[in-house]
Amino acid sequence: MSKVKVAAFGVSMDGFAAGLDQSLENPVGVRGTEIMNWFFPTKAFNAMQGKDGGTTGVDNQFAERSFVNMGAWILGRNMFGPVRGPWPDESWKGWWGPNPPYHVPTFVLTHHARPPLEMEGGTKFIFVTNGIQSALRQAKEAAGEKDVRIGGGVSTIRQYLQAGLIDEMHLALAPVLMGKGENLFSGLDLHAMGFKCVERVSSELATHVVLKK
Repeated sequence: MSKVKVAAFGVSMDGFAAGLDQSLENPVGVRGTEIMNWFFPTKAFNAMQGKDGGTTGVDNQFAERSFVNMGAWILGRNMFGPVRGPWPDESWKGWWGPNPPYHVPTFVLTHHARPPLEMEGGTKFIFVTNGIQSALRQAKEAAGEKDVRIGGGVSTIRQYLQAGLIDEMHLALAPVLMGKGENLFSGLDLHAMGFKCVERVSSELATHVVLKK
């Protein structure tokens, strides 16, 4: 049975999963990349960039797991790019160049319509203007028996959590204190939502926890 998942999502020790002031220079906000320092050295991350080498320990194992059985993704607009308001044109095609790491249909939440965008490697961005439920219905249809991954950002994951639509989360808790930014947990009662910690593994750079209902 297919599931709706969050995977390989970095969170600071004080609950922040993105910094402030996202921009072209700071895609995850100021200091936001610090919560993903566990991911960048991995073999999986290098492979995404067409490079060889990288670490092969615990962090890499969780990074590789995050892509297994994924049939579709859902992203908030900020995860697609820093452009705000109506699309000025169709020149912005994502942070990742001509061959994004998704390789499956990827649904982008936005208030502003835009035609679907075909990329190299099987990624197709579909821009959804009528809300999270519609995006999930379309993603499940596209994924078939495979899973749907809610890729972020923080606001998008919180919306799906509040709607009770996420089945499983892998969070990588980084030994970093952000102090400010976008807090993933603020005001959410994950226990009341039915989540339990079913797995916990630590490396030098992160503590990986898997929460399931």
